[in-house]
Amino acid sequence: MLVFWKENLVLLAVPKTGSTALEGALAPRASMVLRDPPHLKHAPCYRYKRFLRPFFVQAGGQTPELMAIVRHPVDWLGSWYRYRTRDDLIGHENSTRGISFDDFVLEYCKGEPAPFASVGSQDKFLRINGGVIGAEHLFRYEAWDKITAFLEAKLNVTLALKQQNVSPAMQLTLSPDVLAHLHQKRSAEFGIWEAGQS
Repeated sequence: MLVFWKENLVLLAVPKTGSTALEGALAPRASMVLRDPPHLKHAPCYRYKRFLRPFFVQAGGQTPELMAIVRHPVDWLGSWYRYRTRDDLIGHENSTRGISFDDFVLEYCKGEPAPFASVGSQDKFLRINGGVIGAEHLFRYEAWDKITAFLEAKLNVTLALKQQNVSPAMQLTLSPDVLAHLHQKRSAEFGIWEAGQS
């Protein structure tokens, strides 16, 4: 999470949406960088609104605007799947080594998925108060030109992003049946992505 005090902007770090690259580029410019522990760095909207926003409002007298990035569900799950194939996770309950992408997504769709497919929800991360999207500025991960333009204008900077925390490269495709199952079971994930600026 990055806080830009003078510009009244907070950038939420939705996991697997390029937040580490943005942190690398913008941390020197930010008033506050919340890196650790991970549950603070990746605090969802509802947790931010409950715990951090009141503190910021009291300190500054105004409510910061929230910005976040959301990734297409298949691409987002693919990034998690690839990330969890790393050598250092072999033998760990979170490892996806030896599991097909189809099986990973099918497990993710369950009410209580196994640890290797328990990766959270972008929709739940971004919604508050019974379903309202908590970020005023929500961008699709695929629209980096708009993300960059917004941040450069808002913060009066020139962004030079470098990829960081990149998942291992591999070609992934979902079978049509599994894709249909994902749409059925996790339709909210597609809905929150569609709500982002493209």
